[in-house]
Amino acid sequence: MVSIATWNINSVRLRLPIVERFLAEEQPDVLCLQEIKCQEQQFPAQALAKLGYEHQAIHGQKGYHGVATISRIPLKEFSRHDWQDNGEARHVGVELLGPGQGMILENVYVPAGGDEPDREVNPKFGQKLDFLERMTRWADAVDRPTLIVGDFNIAPLESDVWNHKQLLKVVSHTPIEVETLDRFRDAHGWVDLGREFVPDPERYYSWWSYRAKDWKANDRGRRLDHMWASPELARQAAGHHLREDARDWEKPSDHIPLITEFDL
Repeated sequence: MVSIATWNINSVRLRLPIVERFLAEEQPDVLCLQEIKCQEQQFPAQALAKLGYEHQAIHGQKGYHGVATISRIPLKEFSRHDWQDNGEARHVGVELLGPGQGMILENVYVPAGGDEPDREVNPKFGQKLDFLERMTRWADAVDRPTLIVGDFNIAPLESDVWNHKQLLKVVSHTPIEVETLDRFRDAHGWVDLGREFVPDPERYYSWWSYRAKDWKANDRGRRLDHMWASPELARQAAGHHLREDARDWEKPSDHIPLITEFDL
């Protein structure tokens, strides 16, 4: 069994204590982090290596974005795609070399897209859609068993948000974003592992805004984080769960970790 986790940590240095807690409690074989918000030389590589996660692929930049994949399993960096086409650090791909040998693991942080769902008045929204279109062209050529995980910044299903009608014009749940993400899914036949194990229309959120005084009472969540697998790899997924309690830890991220176990 190989377990793989994904978590938008929203600053890895600020939240290192809860990363360490998660690794101690869950002991995933691999953890993919998004929004590490640091340059590669600033990443807490030694602290995480001491916990057994000595195999690392880090793609960072100063103060913003950034992704890192840390592992107890040997790996090698496989790719870095600039799907934003502006040099931002939003992707790193690795190939597993130990258990799960041959699996390609892609770690991605899709742009949030700003506040206005109109590329004419909000260039950030256009950049988000273009990012997804570049991902789609890439996915069309994927020919190896691949798992793509991370913060997609889109909640595609009605049950992925606390109120479908109220959020139809809110970035992350607009029809054009959902349609764009659907094209990405269809380009490779990706299987949405979260919804394989927590079927629609069950409640399934991975993000709650910091603006809510009591995130749990309001429960205005969205499912922005995803784990999607190639069809042949999806058949080997044996379990999936999320750590909603992590939203209550000290100095929490606004996202929670997702974990999938594979029988490889």
